[in-house]
Amino acid sequence: MAVHPQLPNAITIARILCAPVFLWLLLADAGAGGGLRWAAAVLFIVAIATDGVDGYIARRYRIVSDLGKLLDPIADKALTGVAFVGLSILGELPWPITIVVLIREIGITVYRFIVVSDHVLAAAWMGKLKTVFQAIALSMALLPLAGLSDAPAWQAGVWWAGVVTMTIAVVLTIASGIDYVVTEARAARRGRGAR
Repeated sequence: MAVHPQLPNAITIARILCAPVFLWLLLADAGAGGGLRWAAAVLFIVAIATDGVDGYIARRYRIVSDLGKLLDPIADKALTGVAFVGLSILGELPWPITIVVLIREIGITVYRFIVVSDHVLAAAWMGKLKTVFQAIALSMALLPLAGLSDAPAWQAGVWWAGVVTMTIAVVLTIASGIDYVVTEARAARRGRGAR
């Protein structure tokens, strides 16, 4: 089956365009657990899931491109970034967590653009794992699961699941940022030594 070579990039761009729509849905009813909140959560989950789809198509049909390597992590950061900000605006996630995540994400993104003429900084394994845990943690935070039952055990279970997944996501966010910096510093030293 023939696949258009720009299909993975088109899916990635669609993910970027979903970010403002998702944020509007999330904030439209001030975070109430009604239809708009469910719609925001579902849109986020579907959009973030396409990260695996575009990557699979690109690898399966050997249409991986430098543009795709650059856009894919930016799309992830746009979607997860507005989710972190939206949850903090609603008072559901402490701002220090969002600020730490945004500093890491924006810093790596800016660096990607700085070095793009020299090489494309593709996502490393730890960065991909970080994205998976961010997606899980944010999905749990966005879905109004606590409202499905008044049982204290259910409420406590939902809260603890959210705390644990978000903690893992934040730790991986910081660790993967450090990993990128160390890897690039070593590569730069090797480059200087070769001259």
